[in-house]
Amino acid sequence: MQIVIANKSHIIYAEIICKTIEDAAQVRGTGIAKRKPEYVATKMENGNAVIALDGDKFAGFCYIEKWGHGKFVANSGLIVHPDYRNIGLAKQIKQVIFKHSRTKFPEAKVFSITTGLAVMKLNSDLGYKPVTFSELTDDQSFWDGCQTCRNFDILTRTERKMCLCTGMLFDPKNNNKEASKEVKENVFKRLKNMKQNLFLKKDKK
Repeated sequence: MQIVIANKSHIIYAEIICKTIEDAAQVRGTGIAKRKPEYVATKMENGNAVIALDGDKFAGFCYIEKWGHGKFVANSGLIVHPDYRNIGLAKQIKQVIFKHSRTKFPEAKVFSITTGLAVMKLNSDLGYKPVTFSELTDDQSFWDGCQTCRNFDILTRTERKMCLCTGMLFDPKNNNKEASKEVKENVFKRLKNMKQNLFLKKDKK
């Protein structure tokens, strides 16, 4: 298994990457913003993505997005092909893309919004802390990207203050000195359940 910085030669995998992301969103029943192959290809061309390959077979992917004129970056689109799940590959990809982000954009705050419990745990292990959405980028183009998510109406009606996603942030100025103690997964699970009970029940009325 190889996890490498993606380049133009990997554009042939753009279609399957987008299809895998879309399929995962349907299975989970939670929000994952859709991406087009052309968008993924651009990330590869710019050196802002990592890809995991088993020989010539696609295994996993993640990319970097810049927001607020480079003040913020996000590691987005983390996906592992079903054939390679439950072997710790997502954690390895997350570590590589996070290191690449810190190297390429050392002054930027790294943030994430996700409904995935596993991703929240990975973020926590890397030094991210849960934060309110107001502490994340105010770049409108980032939030516009949430429009393809099935939960976008929740984000809209809360005036972008809350959603089913949890916001997490790594601030390089803290240099991880004030990193929180390891957060147990059940803490994130309780948080997710509270949000689902708060917002989804309203939808059913």
